[in-house]
Amino acid sequence: MTLTPEQEAEIAEARSQTRPTLRAVSEGMERRLYLAHPVLDHGLVRVIDYMGDDAAITQAARVSYGRGTKAVSNDEGLIRYLMRHWHSTPFEMCEVKFHVKLPVFVARQWIRHRTANVNEYSARYSILDREFYIPAPEHLAAQSTVNNQGRGELLEGEEAARVLDILREDAMRAYDHYEGMLSQEGQKGLARELARMNLPANVYTQWYWKVDLHNLFHFLRLRADAHAQYEIRAYAEVMCQIVKDWVPLAYGAFEDYRLGGATLSGKAIEVLKRRLAGEVVTQETSGMSKGEWREFEGVWG
Repeated sequence: MTLTPEQEAEIAEARSQTRPTLRAVSEGMERRLYLAHPVLDHGLVRVIDYMGDDAAITQAARVSYGRGTKAVSNDEGLIRYLMRHWHSTPFEMCEVKFHVKLPVFVARQWIRHRTANVNEYSARYSILDREFYIPAPEHLAAQSTVNNQGRGELLEGEEAARVLDILREDAMRAYDHYEGMLSQEGQKGLARELARMNLPANVYTQWYWKVDLHNLFHFLRLRADAHAQYEIRAYAEVMCQIVKDWVPLAYGAFEDYRLGGATLSGKAIEVLKRRLAGEVVTQETSGMSKGEWREFEGVWG
């Protein structure tokens, strides 16, 4: 990712201006404000604004007048209780607004999380930049033979080179045609809202994405997971580090109970009880389907 000198100057100016406030602020998030964190080859994530901190979560849970209890351990215990028991509204008291630059195909996956406010850069009014996502060789993989949604073995040698050449050439050709259709030199030029339809799904777009912490945790639980598609996971992992600085107590509970935890079905709990009692349980005697059993063994062996 490269920022223009003008963009870097704009960020520096925004960060140089400080204002007195009575609002609760997170020192960790203040250090993150406006900074552009690179993702993929041309993408970025940066925080534009936020509201609330760990104390806002506990304050809402207690419906108190102040900023919660004095003892951090009490607040941490309450936040862990709320996370452990799937309470949602206290976490909704915190909000954050991100500026994200991302490939269109990642945006289409991202937008399925319908619990946020989104305003995307409009190619009806503006002209998109000549920027495309081209995977690094270590992320160029064949289709998985066991998972219709996943990747398998890496492409290597001539096949990898051929695929990368196709991706680059098709993207550049499409953008050349996009510019050619827009041009008003010796012609009327096609409307921007029509010319954009010819661009490939790896062209970069940008948006502002505002979400509360509860729904952000849901997004991160799915998209920072090891099974998520690499490209959207790369964004989620950067956002995890930002959230960790913003609400360290809440993120610690989220990391423990969501990212590092596992949800068990009634059948899975029964199998564990039978195993602890010394019984040898197989898939055939577990009452689980082959898919359920495979996932159960992936966590519990």
